[in-house]
Order: sequence, then structure tokens, then C-alpha cells
Amino acid sequence: MLCPTHTNKEVLEAAGTQAQLGIMTVTYTARVANARFGGFYKLLLLWRGSIYKLLYKEFLVFFVMYAGLSVTYRFFLTDHQRRCFEKVSLYCNNYANLIPVSFVLGFYVTLVVNRWWNQYLCMPMPDRVMCAISATVHGSDERGRMYRRTLMRYCSMSGLLILRSVSTAAFKRFPTVDHVVEAGFMTRHERKKFENLHSSYNKYWVPCVWFCSLAAQARSEGRIRDDHAYKMLIEELNAFRGNCSMLFHYDWISVPLVYTQVVTIAVYSYFLTCLIGRQFLEPSQGYSGHDLDLYVPVFTLLQFFFYAGWLKVAEQLINPFGEDDDDFETNFLIDRNFQVSMLAVDEMYGDVPHLVKDRYWNDSDPRPPYTAATLFQKHQPSFQGSTFDMALTKEDMLFKPLSDIEEMNEETYTGPVPLFSRLFTGVGSSPISSSAALTAPLVAPESQMTLLRRSTSSSFRSSDSLYQEGPEDPAQAETLPHPETRPPDVPVQSIFQAESPPPCSERGAPIADTIASAQ
Repeated sequence: MLCPTHTNKEVLEAAGTQAQLGIMTVTYTARVANARFGGFYKLLLLWRGSIYKLLYKEFLVFFVMYAGLSVTYRFFLTDHQRRCFEKVSLYCNNYANLIPVSFVLGFYVTLVVNRWWNQYLCMPMPDRVMCAISATVHGSDERGRMYRRTLMRYCSMSGLLILRSVSTAAFKRFPTVDHVVEAGFMTRHERKKFENLHSSYNKYWVPCVWFCSLAAQARSEGRIRDDHAYKMLIEELNAFRGNCSMLFHYDWISVPLVYTQVVTIAVYSYFLTCLIGRQFLEPSQGYSGHDLDLYVPVFTLLQFFFYAGWLKVAEQLINPFGEDDDDFETNFLIDRNFQVSMLAVDEMYGDVPHLVKDRYWNDSDPRPPYTAATLFQKHQPSFQGSTFDMALTKEDMLFKPLSDIEEMNEETYTGPVPLFSRLFTGVGSSPISSSAALTAPLVAPESQMTLLRRSTSSSFRSSDSLYQEGPEDPAQAETLPHPETRPPDVPVQSIFQAESPPPCSERGAPIADTIASAQ
């Protein structure tokens, strides 16, 4: 617990001491940077944050209970009692697999892991706000500096108030508002205003409102030079406040209790059944699958290790704001965010390096150097695309005129014809073009479709002529008939000319009759 007499320097030193003692999130990224033989084997020897540390107590309890039942069955039961126990054991072993442990537990752990990562993405990080403040709130005098530091402190205060509401470690460090005042996040005058706001709800949002009022005051004084900069600053604050709100809702709305209860009951009832059903029975009784008497159920213990360990993973990740080895280091984030944000808006304001020509000023193809350890990567070819090395023959690369390409139908198309193209004309991947499908008459499914070609007449030289723009002369445009009001005596063949069917086909006459009747 933080005493009121502690200063900001002492707080940061305490956080550094905790980091040196290893009281932080377990990270092993550098150990698995390169895939090699036995790369994960070394991770199995770690203790802090390991599955052994989480599960060894439950594992020992399960093994002791199994051993107690085994000893009782072997040495303390009569022959009649043994036969009854054997029947119960066989019954439990046969029906234990009816409990859907893998199904229920797999979905539950997936839900918890996704929720765990989303909570970390909602951590209130002030990086975007501090850049916006440094870029929009101007003034090198003392008042301009006070504006920037106060705006940034309000953001840090809001993040601190929400973290101490959801995190056990943060609450132990700042158990009261007085500790927040003594730590320098809030002044005594601000505490009076904060406490005078009577509300039964969490007031983590109050510093954000102060931020908006102070930003509006800076805009009226000209510290923020235009409305676009002011709008951008408020948008960044709203994004920060939205993350604080999401953390509050994640803490409020938990995974449904019934889901957690179902998973817990499924796992523990399954292994309570295994305590009896996985006992080694006397081989002399001739029970199926009980030919050996090994005393120690190796695979049952492994199954308990995997399933119960899976449940312990969900138990640890369901609330990452506790004090477990892999929980979020909220106190470290509080220190980092406060120190970095104040540095960005105060000491770094206006402190820009000299504007000079870079090293590659006159080089049109700049190439940064390589060290001896990375020199082999310089000679590797750059990726140009998956089709960069594809080769085609000269015949395949020649362009063909569109007039030489005839439309495909069932007689000319050699590939598989879609089912709906056979049943319905103009539906799906039909060989008839879309414009022809709109004007062609309905043909019976069993009839043979004929090859349609575009007419080369002077009136319609291409399919694009159906959608040509009207003439510039309005009087001439009025004389052209609308496509929907075309006289019925205009034959369909003026647009699409039907080629005569093959001599072997006997269905040409029915098709012609159908077209004539439609006209």
C-alpha cells in the first residue's frame, strides 16, 4: 500500500524494484525467436507462470484420492464387496465418455482467451493523446506549458481511476483518492470538486470532462489555433475515454455464470467418475481391458493434466487484472504512461533536432549497410509477386481480335455445363450474353439451344450499339423509338441472327415455331 508521504520519485523507484525482482508478466519471446531442435523443451523447465505451478495441488489431490480407492479395493474389501465395486467400476468406465468434456471445455477456453486479448487492447494508452496535445496546444511560455501538462495529467488521472476500479494491484497501490492526490495525479482543489460531484456511479469520466473544458479555454485564448486541431484533440480524447469505458464494461459484464458452472461441473464430474472407472481390477476375473495390473494409471493422470490444466488456463485468463504471474502489470503501465506522456508534452515540446541533409541526400538508390551477421540477407532476391516467374508460350501471349471469338453454347463448350444453365436460359453461367437473354423467348428445357452470333448489319455492328448515346440534335432524338416501346413488328433477328441448326438435329422446327409464336 502506498503511504501518503511517498513521492513520485519513490513510486517510480518501487516500480523499478518490482521489475528487478521479476514481478511482471512472464515473457519468453526471445527464447523462441528461432525455430530449432528442442526449442520448446527449455520452456518446460520454467516454473513461474507454468502449468505445474497452477495445477500441482489439484494433481496431488486427484492422485491421492485414486491411490486411496485403489488401496481400499485391494486390501480392505471382502470378496463380495470387491465384486460389487468391480461392477460399479465397469459401469463408470463405460459411461464416463458420455460427458462432453472436450466440446464444452474447448469452446469455453476459446471464449476466455479472446476476451483476455480484447481486454488488453482496451488498456488506456496515452500515446495518441500526448502527440495530439504536443501538436495542437502551442506556447513556450509558462501558461502554455501549464496547459499541456494539465491536459495530459487529466488523461493520466482518468486512466488511473479506471485501473484502480478494475485491477487488484492498482487498487492496493491507490486504495483511496487521498493516495491519488499524494501521488501527484490530482490536486487538493480538484479532489474537492471531484468529491462534491454527488453520483452513485463510477466517476472515472470526470477528468475527461475537465479536459474538454480546458481545451475549449485554450482554443478561446488562441493556444489551439484552429477548429480542425481542436476537433482532432477531442477525438483522440474520446478514443482514450472509450478504452476506459470498455475496461469498465469488461469488469462489469463477465462470462455468463452458467457457462462457467457447466464447464467446471463437466470437468470435475468426469474425473470423479474416472476415480472409480479407471481403477485396475483383478486380472483373474477376466474383465475386458483389465489384463494388466499396473497400479499407477499413467494415461488417466495425463488426461487429468491436460483437461484440468486447460480449465486452469481459463481460470487464470478470465480476469487478467489480478495478481497472477501472467496478469496485466497495471502498476508498470501506470508508471510508464505517466512518465512518457509528461516527457512528450513538456520537455520535448519544441525541442527538435537541427534540420540537416541526410546521409543519402544525393543518392537515388539509398542502401543502408549490413553487419557481418546479416550480410547473407543482402543477396537474397526481393519478392516481386507470385506470378513473377510464370512463363507463357508465344502463341498464348498473342492477342486475338474479338470478332474471331464466338460465343460458347452447349454445342461448342467442351467443359462441364452448370446445372442451372441447362434448366433456365440466362441464369447463372449461361452461354448466352446478358442482352440476348433479356430479349430471347423462353425455350423449353429439353429443347436444343442454337448458336447465336452478333449480326454484322449496318444498323447493329456490335453489342455496344444497343447502348449508344442519343444524337446531339434534340429533334432527331424524339424520332427514335424507346427500347421498351419498340413496335411488335420489329423481328428479333434484327438484333440476333439465328444460325441454322445442324442437319442431324430434329428440333429446329419446334424452336422456329416457338420463336414465331412469341413474335
